Amino acid sequence: MTTTEDYQAAELLLRRPAAPGELVVGDKVRPRWIDGGARFWYAVNTGAGKEFVLVDPAAGTRSPTVEPTAATPPGNPLEVVSPDGKLAVSRRGHDLWARSLSDGREWALTTDGAPHHEYGTGPDCTANTTLLNKIGLPHLPPAVAWSPDSTRVLAHRTDQRRVREAHLVQARPADGGAPVTRTQRYAHPGDEHLPTAELVVLDVAAGAVVRAQADPLPMPQMSPITTKWAWWAQDGSAVYYLDRPRDPRTLSLRRLDPATGAVTTVLSESGPTRVEPNQWLYEPPIVRVLADEVLWYSQRDGWGHLYRYDLRTGDLLGQVTSGEWAVRQVLHVDEAARVVYFTASGLVADDPYRRTVCRANLDGTGFAKLTDDDLDHVVTLPPTTGYFIDSASTVDTPPVTTVRDWSGRVLVELERADITKLLDTGWTPPERFRVKAADGVTDVYGVLYKPRGFDPAHRYPVVDNVYPGPQVTRVAPSFDPGGMGLDAEPLAALGFAVVALDGRGTPGRSKAFHDAGALADAGGLADHVAALRQLAETRPWLDPDRVGVLGHSGGGYAAARAVLDFPEVYRVGVALSGSHDARHFNAGFVETYDGADNPEAWARASNVELADRLVGKLMLVHGEMDDQVHPTHTLRLADRLVAADKDFELVVVPGAEHTFLDCLAYVRKRCWDFLVRELAGTTPPAHRPATIAINPEVLAEMFA
Repeated sequence: MTTTEDYQAAELLLRRPAAPGELVVGDKVRPRWIDGGARFWYAVNTGAGKEFVLVDPAAGTRSPTVEPTAATPPGNPLEVVSPDGKLAVSRRGHDLWARSLSDGREWALTTDGAPHHEYGTGPDCTANTTLLNKIGLPHLPPAVAWSPDSTRVLAHRTDQRRVREAHLVQARPADGGAPVTRTQRYAHPGDEHLPTAELVVLDVAAGAVVRAQADPLPMPQMSPITTKWAWWAQDGSAVYYLDRPRDPRTLSLRRLDPATGAVTTVLSESGPTRVEPNQWLYEPPIVRVLADEVLWYSQRDGWGHLYRYDLRTGDLLGQVTSGEWAVRQVLHVDEAARVVYFTASGLVADDPYRRTVCRANLDGTGFAKLTDDDLDHVVTLPPTTGYFIDSASTVDTPPVTTVRDWSGRVLVELERADITKLLDTGWTPPERFRVKAADGVTDVYGVLYKPRGFDPAHRYPVVDNVYPGPQVTRVAPSFDPGGMGLDAEPLAALGFAVVALDGRGTPGRSKAFHDAGALADAGGLADHVAALRQLAETRPWLDPDRVGVLGHSGGGYAAARAVLDFPEVYRVGVALSGSHDARHFNAGFVETYDGADNPEAWARASNVELADRLVGKLMLVHGEMDDQVHPTHTLRLADRLVAADKDFELVVVPGAEHTFLDCLAYVRKRCWDFLVRELAGTTPPAHRPATIAINPEVLAEMFA
């Protein structure tokens, strides 16, 4: 029997990202740099308020302080400030403007911007306009990068003039007036025209505009400046950028002369499948341009490693790292000592996803671990290069955050997370597990959350909390693996055993593991089925006859796919904001992982074509104003379900955006009730979670 007390515990866990310190104290350190990064301060949320800490790494000291508001004044979130702190760039209309922060003087940097052909914007399809409007922001800050000497700005002119239009209709706008139509440019797979980015360099003082003498870059998803696919050389002498055509099997590094606009190719790599600068789509590329060399990430030997190239000739000079493990992030390069520092996964025997801080000489010798333990290490880098901040944890070990030097020595300990209040809710740490994939050979990993008030003599319904990738993993190897705590932990509080798994086709392992499958496989759903069966064999308290699935966005797609593809396993499904039809989804995402010209694969990835298979209970939820995955995805699936005379529940949330952030409690309560009723077989209690207030500070905490 699911009780009001269970719902109250679930509510606390749902609130956790929006209420830092309420359940866990000291698990996250967000540094605010002072003196160019030589010192920093941070706030500790205690649930009852904030405490402030000042850290001097060189002295090895950590001391209480008052909030130094005078040293970190709030800035304009719509401006990008220069490195010297004297100027800022913002968008005005379709152009870019500069502002002097000392006297307020403003002037135009570009003057020829036009509708859908403007400066400093990313594609409409990822602009998050609905969400930004809800928190009072008209748009994102401009996609620009200042030169190191604060004299020039790298930007791009975005061209969406011939990109197809998509439309959203808000039935009841905030003023209560007639329905409002919002038009958005949104390219689909196979469309002739995608958004493009023409790189430009703007001289802030002289007003000169230097345009790249090369074809504009395809920009189907994100700005190349925002994703750090385009950046300034350390001395400001050049701009470097990554260029990948619509067919993702070739990746090139190019050099842009900021004075003339001339573009030259530094090096290129091609392969039989997509060539990526990082397996995680939205993380910065693992590429460093040095004085005379390039450190280049490649998976050519089957694993993600660093290679060294001559910057002038493009010749390969040697492989820097090797082995059956993968480089995750370049942290620091000491060119004088000829050493690179980086994080790598695959060096911990029990968990190939845990990250280790390492070093290696640029000639490929001298590999060593700086953090030689079995924990997962998340690194934060200061503007200076003398130290790094290290947060070490596992899924069941709360983080300890320290400052270390580049020998790995701890200079000062910052925080040891206190989870006393979390334990008081009845929460128990999740269990990391390893099972065989559906092929019976490959190891796959996940986490299992035990139900609140766990009793091994009881049999519990199971919820597979899915997100299929292939651009990100579902499970992090660090503490709080539930993906901001929105679903897995609250569901366990309601009395469900919750499983989260990374099947074949997700990132973080070998090249072959990431290349396995296609979008239609939904991140290895067959591996999920195999895992559920193996877990039930060794844990008799899991009820294999009562298995449900819940997911959001790509997870919403996977949740519906699970119910349609494996009805004998998944009896109940909840699909939130699902991208159910690849043929009408983001062109860049679909073409990256299912081919740039493969309509048959796109059709196979459509849940709409499988609607007549529905046997179990399915709940579809979508926001009316979702500008990331349009509500038409859910409505197209609903249309086919109606035509097939299938029973299902449909919840369209008026005015809601992709993540339901301003109605999170309402939407999750509806999902909880559905699972409690249809999977647990009990009547949900009447308890209604309180509305969770969302503001820019909370968003920064949730998505930092």
